[in-house]
Amino acid sequence: MEKSKKVTLLLLALVLSLGLATSAWARGPMGMGCGPGAVNLTPDQANALFDLKEKMHADTAGLRKQMMTKRAEMAALWKAENPDQNVILTKQKELNALRDQMQQKMVAFRLEAKKIAPDAGFGMGRGFGRGMGGGCGVGPGAAAPPAAPAK
Repeated sequence: MEKSKKVTLLLLALVLSLGLATSAWARGPMGMGCGPGAVNLTPDQANALFDLKEKMHADTAGLRKQMMTKRAEMAALWKAENPDQNVILTKQKELNALRDQMQQKMVAFRLEAKKIAPDAGFGMGRGFGRGMGGGCGVGPGAAAPPAAPAK
């Protein structure tokens, strides 16, 4: 086997391993927002949203894996001594198609989540986990500290 093929396969295996490990690690503690009561959910809503989130994660596992593989293939194409524009563009179209499928699943997820908890604010960076605009922590989306009680 050529040295470049071995290096490419090794790189692909490394990227897949790291990607799968970090996706599990990056999920962090399960929960909504920044702590209990962050979005004022009822126990039934919290359970339903948790189940919906877990279903979404399981349903998109194959897509996420395919996207990771395509990204690794794309990186290998770019590392070639003379990258072939047509091959790269074809690979980019494949990656875009996978991304579009993921976006469609995300829209369906958000619409379903909105049915469960209409006021939870499922939008860009709101509702689940950590993110900009989540209303907690520090940074651009951080909430202001609570006001001191009047005396």
